[in-house]
Amino acid sequence: MLEKKDITLERAVLIGIVTKNQDEDKSKEYLDELEFLTFTAGGYAVKRFTQKMDMPNPKTFMGTGKIEEIKQYIDDNDIGTAIFDDELSSAQERNISKILNCKVLDRTNLILDIFAQRAQTSYARTQVELAQCEYLLPRLRGMWTHLERQKGGIGMRGPGETEIETDRRIVRDKISLLKERIKTIDKQMSVQRGNRGAMVRVALVGYTNVGKSTLMNVISKSEVFAENKLFATLDTTVRKVVIQNLPFLLSDTVGFIRKLPTQLVESFKSTLDEVREADLLLHVVDISHPNFEEHIESVNKILGEIKSNDKPTIMVFNKIDAYEAEPFDKEDLTVERTKANYSLDEWKRTWMGRVGRNNALFISALNKQNLEDFKKRVYDEVREIHVTRFPYNKFLYPDYDESQE
Repeated sequence: MLEKKDITLERAVLIGIVTKNQDEDKSKEYLDELEFLTFTAGGYAVKRFTQKMDMPNPKTFMGTGKIEEIKQYIDDNDIGTAIFDDELSSAQERNISKILNCKVLDRTNLILDIFAQRAQTSYARTQVELAQCEYLLPRLRGMWTHLERQKGGIGMRGPGETEIETDRRIVRDKISLLKERIKTIDKQMSVQRGNRGAMVRVALVGYTNVGKSTLMNVISKSEVFAENKLFATLDTTVRKVVIQNLPFLLSDTVGFIRKLPTQLVESFKSTLDEVREADLLLHVVDISHPNFEEHIESVNKILGEIKSNDKPTIMVFNKIDAYEAEPFDKEDLTVERTKANYSLDEWKRTWMGRVGRNNALFISALNKQNLEDFKKRVYDEVREIHVTRFPYNKFLYPDYDESQE
């Protein structure tokens, strides 16, 4: 995926498996995403290793022969990091580290590291720290093997606790402290949301790196940080937007991803309150990604987990300018064409155009294509919500005289 090699990046090998539930194509796609995650974290994927297995080896994840092959490559090519596409148990991580004699990370650890780099506000840093502590707690034994035995000798006999138990207690106390800190911040943010008045709330949701922040900047005329890397946005940003004569609040939220670590889902549930409390969701999809349909499923799954999958939703297919032409079924696009020749009418005739009450939109936030249609659709949806909530409203009926009531 990433062709240019930067000598300043940390050299790593990527490791995944092929199973009956994850065929070779799926495994390649996950490793493509893992490579992008590695690049985002500051690494460079030198080589990939895969193995067909019925199920992962409980001791070393991969088979003995494959692990030896990986070790030989790491030794011969001065590789400092081995990154596994699935979450490793503490025992697997400990055993693999002893064999490979290098830094061993799994997908969860890698994502946590990216979140730690990207966290800007104290709230985001607290949430990331909580997720890291919850990930660390069951792995202390593997990470601190020198603390496993209690010190003996004169003055050390009798009741006491081992140093590993002391470490665990410290981490548990830290988790409790972080949870209390998040509760305090949550109350403050809840008050802030309550002070925003009764304006309609619209939230941008979607897979990571689909262009939500770019769309936010274009619509709200703000300067939200946007970059072609995964998880560019961690902190929820809220802006007041006015389309025609109607104001509403637009929020940009953290992107979702497949195999999202449980610790992050739990610790970032507070950040996702903006999604829970939204009146309308704009589900942004990167139509140029070859597996965007799975991205849609992943986002819908997480929306279901936070009980937000029944909200009014507009599907916004973004990056139509970057779409690469491939052969389609006749019911989709009748002729294979270059990306420059697809018209909006042709996009609307595809199955994508019929998603969700036939209200899907096709835009390019970067090149500002079809944004007027986007604004009109959002305006219509927000206005409908507004009229239901406030039958007589000064924004919608500026000539209405309330004194006549």
